[in-house]
Amino acid sequence: MKVLIVGSGGREHAIALSVAKNKRVEQLYCAPGNAGIAQVAECVEIGAMEFEKLTAFAQEKEIDLCIVGMDDPLVGGLVDEMEALGIRTFGPRKNAAILEGSKAFSKNLMKKYHIPTAAYETFSDAEEAIKYLEKAKFPIVLKADGLALGKGVLICQNLEEATDGVRTIMLDKKFGAAGNEIVIEEFMTGREVSVLAFVDGKTIKTMTSAQDHKRAGDGDTGLNTGGMGTFSPSPFYTKEVDEFCREHIYQATVDAMAAEGRPFKGIIFFGLMLTEEGPKVLEYNARFGDPEAQVVLPRMENDLLEVMEACIDGTLDTMELKFEDNAAVCVVLASEGYPVSYEKGFPITGLDEFEKHEGYYCFHAGTKFQDGQIVTNGGRVLGITAKGKDLKDARKHAYEAVQWVEFENKYMRHDIGKAIDEV
Repeated sequence: MKVLIVGSGGREHAIALSVAKNKRVEQLYCAPGNAGIAQVAECVEIGAMEFEKLTAFAQEKEIDLCIVGMDDPLVGGLVDEMEALGIRTFGPRKNAAILEGSKAFSKNLMKKYHIPTAAYETFSDAEEAIKYLEKAKFPIVLKADGLALGKGVLICQNLEEATDGVRTIMLDKKFGAAGNEIVIEEFMTGREVSVLAFVDGKTIKTMTSAQDHKRAGDGDTGLNTGGMGTFSPSPFYTKEVDEFCREHIYQATVDAMAAEGRPFKGIIFFGLMLTEEGPKVLEYNARFGDPEAQVVLPRMENDLLEVMEACIDGTLDTMELKFEDNAAVCVVLASEGYPVSYEKGFPITGLDEFEKHEGYYCFHAGTKFQDGQIVTNGGRVLGITAKGKDLKDARKHAYEAVQWVEFENKYMRHDIGKAIDEV
């Protein structure tokens, strides 16, 4: 079996490691991949949005299964293009990936089908948005409608901040066309929890819970990033929360998409806020979270490839998902200055240490080969993940492991998973 993974981050590295375990996989490719993925797959210099080159490559190599890891190609319709050529592809089609591609669409879907979420309004005119804000209650949340690398969300404490935010998103186009429309929603308080789920169009099977840390600095300070670390499972995701979400959120979302003529196959990422009124949906993603995949997949006992094929075939109801009775923590090693500006090209040392320790993983996010060595090539460089008997144990192991790796400008948060101390 020949498999192609599309993407270049820590999420795709985690997927590649899991897929490579399947004995049916004789050849594994990744486009464009990175230096870590290159250790388990053949990396191909084709960008994730170069659809013509990707489809031509898939045909030439007679790819049996394509796995699209990233949001941009999913929202852009790569699954549709692969399927049109008869190539089995894991991920939602373009008309379903809009669940992540447009925040206005997803908010309107939740309103229509009574799925719990924050109160909101959408605007395509900046002046109208500002007028609305003049009567709004603060703090308030501004969201660019489209994809913005996880950074198109602004939490504003007062009218001045919110007005500046509208101008930044809609007039200055800081996030490009993603800011053509804006969602203004109430600020919710509570614990954030992420739940990933496999979906085959009608059946949904949830994975173990996780919790992400988006802010760049310790104590949840600084700018929003793509994620500075995560842990799994979340101690705040209780049996009661799970039962509520199954009844009012998970299946309701799958049924809503089917009713809209947009059957969803692939991964739905549910970003939840556990408010005093109960769990509410913060956001949907249409793929594995990054770095959530790096703590969820190492704990998964099922064969990932088999579950993905069941999603494509519509037979997910025959599968039971199983996860290890332990915990995992991922600490992201980033480049100083991320997410604004940072230097690249620094040699990385200590990577071979992970081969000596079971239950420790080094997922590459922004790395490449240069002059015979692995160097930094992005804002988020590595995801250092460790398992443990419980969250405190896993956290201790993860912070031990970050000391094995060195590169110039290495930056990380020191409080990933600290919330577990409060439980």
